[in-house]
Amino acid sequence: MIIFLRVLFGFVFASMLGVSVYASLDRALWDLPSEVVSDPWFVATLMDAYWGFLVFWLWVAYRESSLAAKVGWLLGLLLLGNMAVAVYMLIRLFRMGSKDSIESLLLRPEGLSER
Repeated sequence: MIIFLRVLFGFVFASMLGVSVYASLDRALWDLPSEVVSDPWFVATLMDAYWGFLVFWLWVAYRESSLAAKVGWLLGLLLLGNMAVAVYMLIRLFRMGSKDSIESLLLRPEGLSER
């Protein structure tokens, strides 16, 4: 399972990086046409993405022990979205052995007290 997740999140990172570079070479983010920015589905999709980033960050904040890591990952998620999700997961997954359980990925490390 760990190897599958490494491949999956590697693909997520590479595809998000690729599509972001492609879009950036076409036009700057702030040059979006007003029809796009004001479209209700654009607003709904953007809001859905950022709520998802916040939910993912809650899990990151649960896992991480230092305030600096918590704040850093929040900024990364808000600025880079799913690229940051993929990087966080790849870091966690490559720190694990291929035989480690999924619980060791999902749960707070032992000895890390709730603050």
